[in-house]
Amino acid sequence: MTTAHHTAPQYPFTAVVGMDDLRLALLLNAVSPAVGGVLVRGEKGTAKSTAVRALSALMPQVDVVSGCRFACAPAAPDPGCPDGPHERAAAEERPTRMVELPVGASEDRLVGALDIERALSEGVKAFEPGLLADAHRGILYVDEVNLLHDHLVDLLLDAAAMGASYVEREGVSVRHAARFLLVGTMNPEEGELRPQLLDRFGLTVEVAASREPDERVSVVRRRLAYDADPAGFAAGWAAEEDALRGRIAAARELLPRVTLGDGALRQIAATCAAFEVDGMRADIVMARTATALTAWAGRTDVLEEDVRQAALLALPHRRRRNPFDAPGLDEDKLDRTLEEFGGADEDTDGPGTDGEDDPDPDGPDGGPGGGGPDGGGAPPQDSGDGGPQESSPAQSPELPHQQERESAEGPERPQEQPAAPEQSEEGAPAAGGEKAAVGAGEPFRTRRLDVPGLGEGADGRRSRARTAHGRTTGARRPHGALGKLHLAATVQAAAPHQRARGRHGRGLVVRRDDLREAVREGREGNLVLFVVDASGSMAARKRMSAVKGAVLSLLLDAYQRRDKIGMITFRGTGAELALPPTSSVEAGAARLEQLPTGGRTPLSEGLLRAHEVLRVERMRDASRRPLLVVVTDGRATGGPEPVVRAARAARLLAAEGTASVVVDCEAGPVRLGLAGELARDLQGTAVTLDELRADSVSALVRTVQGNRKAA
Repeated sequence: MTTAHHTAPQYPFTAVVGMDDLRLALLLNAVSPAVGGVLVRGEKGTAKSTAVRALSALMPQVDVVSGCRFACAPAAPDPGCPDGPHERAAAEERPTRMVELPVGASEDRLVGALDIERALSEGVKAFEPGLLADAHRGILYVDEVNLLHDHLVDLLLDAAAMGASYVEREGVSVRHAARFLLVGTMNPEEGELRPQLLDRFGLTVEVAASREPDERVSVVRRRLAYDADPAGFAAGWAAEEDALRGRIAAARELLPRVTLGDGALRQIAATCAAFEVDGMRADIVMARTATALTAWAGRTDVLEEDVRQAALLALPHRRRRNPFDAPGLDEDKLDRTLEEFGGADEDTDGPGTDGEDDPDPDGPDGGPGGGGPDGGGAPPQDSGDGGPQESSPAQSPELPHQQERESAEGPERPQEQPAAPEQSEEGAPAAGGEKAAVGAGEPFRTRRLDVPGLGEGADGRRSRARTAHGRTTGARRPHGALGKLHLAATVQAAAPHQRARGRHGRGLVVRRDDLREAVREGREGNLVLFVVDASGSMAARKRMSAVKGAVLSLLLDAYQRRDKIGMITFRGTGAELALPPTSSVEAGAARLEQLPTGGRTPLSEGLLRAHEVLRVERMRDASRRPLLVVVTDGRATGGPEPVVRAARAARLLAAEGTASVVVDCEAGPVRLGLAGELARDLQGTAVTLDELRADSVSALVRTVQGNRKAA
């Protein structure tokens, strides 16, 4: 007997509780895909994926050419379609697709693959479409977009910007249309996107779980009801879904008639200039978003409220200059800018945009604050128990403020007994008790520190490695699917067998065994584990500020080189894993900012804790090689025989081949050179804070590999 498998209905979009900004941003892109997609940032478990997947059911049906793998429109087929030409081809109607791009997808899976063997032997373009072709005229959803390899993100965003995908390999080129609504979700705790990539998303929204008990009750009640009976739950929301689907269609029809007057356009330009966003993409996205908001509200004239809401959705992620900048917008500054450049349009008879002649909110169009069918914002929802609904996104909701970071240090530790008094840089004895955290000095560009040898880790920008991208260094037989073809080696392998294979004419007879793929060398990302001395000997305010500035600089360098980072601090009688290995350098900067100092210097405990962390990480990801960065003055005063124990711990790390750098923080006219001794025990290298700077005149070109050879 055969068992039928039925796919459960999608969770209804209108049943999503709260998250007004997210729902509005998705709906605006449904109205006007030219807005450029949405990036959804938020903590885990906030229904980001649920809301995105629910959007596909609201999109209108699309007409496609029957049998075309690239979803060509019958009325205007792509002239370069690999399945074309489509003259007088039959048409069919199908739902809008939502295609998901998994984090571990390969380049061939994303853009498609060419059959190189047939291309060489038969001269035909045998092309297998990828996910970009599947998503054409639909939605492309990338969960955890910040964890995608950089080259995949580049390909994805290039296709989104150009509306086409290009596959070129060994002189064989295929192009097809690829226009889609791009939606990405990410958890900032797992790492950030580069600012250049953030800019390619039209809108961004921050989501967080509600702290209101009643709203949380509604979320749980609806989810349990859906899990118990998906079909019945979806049927209960069918009327709301149909109404919202109709409103999207009406807004799409109205959109071409929306007028973006000179006054509104002046406000858009002034806002982008005031917030110093790079380039002109922000202005264009804001203009498209404002017109989509106007159409969504059922109006034809763009008002100041539309411009304000467009700024809140389109600008926060474009304000980031480095990974330590929190996304966001100064709303007071936004309001001042809009007021300064407000005023009625000179060449339109529509309502004024200076905030003084707003239409009556109870007027015929419901005004921008209306929550009814003709007003702005998402459709009303009940609270799940018959209660009133929260405010609509049309009321120009502010983007949720970023959650305050919790203290990186947890409960305050008891103070340790002070070590022998040490002179601070100001000349006063440094107390052994805990000192308040001091701010970090100004970050600077650091020299690159490499891990020796040739790795095989994830693509990055630090150490030499065999990678899928880089310069070609040789050829080999492919293991599994063919990667980058090494044409010369393939021809060389096939050439001796041409007569035996009965070659005739100009074609080359190529067999699977002849194919060779290129071996490439590029750079990998590493695990950079910081071991930071936070003892009393580091507590002098000027010194600790400089040390934090150096660590902050190294964190920024790790972000730019696509490394994972971790942080261990030691002081008093023990060591603490302040930050488990992660891709979020923003989290590392937050822990560093709140790092207190004081107590003895248990150097051995810090090194032993590093040994344990690296042992665990080696089991989790054996291909990612570690780089240990110890930031200390080299003193060891905690526990019995502290100097002997520290030397033993260092030699233990060296015996396992851990690449190490000691950042020597010793200051003053008399230097003991203890950090240099520690570096020798680690079989690593020691650099001073001055030598760490890339622009230091006295610094030498240093790499871990070179210094390990010298040792």
